[in-house]
Amino acid sequence: MKKILLWAVAVLIATTFTQCGNKAQQSAEVSVEETESNVAGDENVMVYGICGEASAMNTLQLITDTGDTLNLSIENAKEENQVFGGYSVGDKMAVYMKKDSEQPLMVVNETTLMGNWIMPNPIDGSSTLGIMIKDGGIAESINQPTIIYKTWRIVGGKLEICYVREGGGDEEETILYTMEKLDADSLIFNEPEYRHEYSRASSTFKVK
Repeated sequence: MKKILLWAVAVLIATTFTQCGNKAQQSAEVSVEETESNVAGDENVMVYGICGEASAMNTLQLITDTGDTLNLSIENAKEENQVFGGYSVGDKMAVYMKKDSEQPLMVVNETTLMGNWIMPNPIDGSSTLGIMIKDGGIAESINQPTIIYKTWRIVGGKLEICYVREGGGDEEETILYTMEKLDADSLIFNEPEYRHEYSRASSTFKVK
């Protein structure tokens, strides 16, 4: 009787560990799928998270949105001028990197990116216009009644902005911009036909 009881307990323990192992593996697979789905059809991946305390001059510790901690060497990205906005502990970061290698191709500080960005009106220069880049992927226009910005995100190594044109109904248009510069005071990005060069608005700037 004791032998039968011990055998039953052993089977129960083995079954429990197997189920736990399967659950852990399943959780990891879901995490990877969620990360890779950010760049559909791209061989590389976008990873989002927060800059950790162990970050250094050429190392970014990224605490990802899926709960992982990555220590990434960004030396090559720096050499290619693909680190935008620097990084400090607690900043929101977006990292575009090679799949399965954890080698960053581009690093964007989303905290630095957020804010009010303006430029002189290219038509007459008598006024300013621009874009508000807000937390949560929200974008708004500044003094641009014909273009209504809606959303933004860093995806596929590009800055994606969605907007609606006045009189165009509710149909959203999307443009992918190539980042050129981002720091505390300047934001420059390009599309095939136009270069957008913004300055950060002062704290006293008021949207009309």
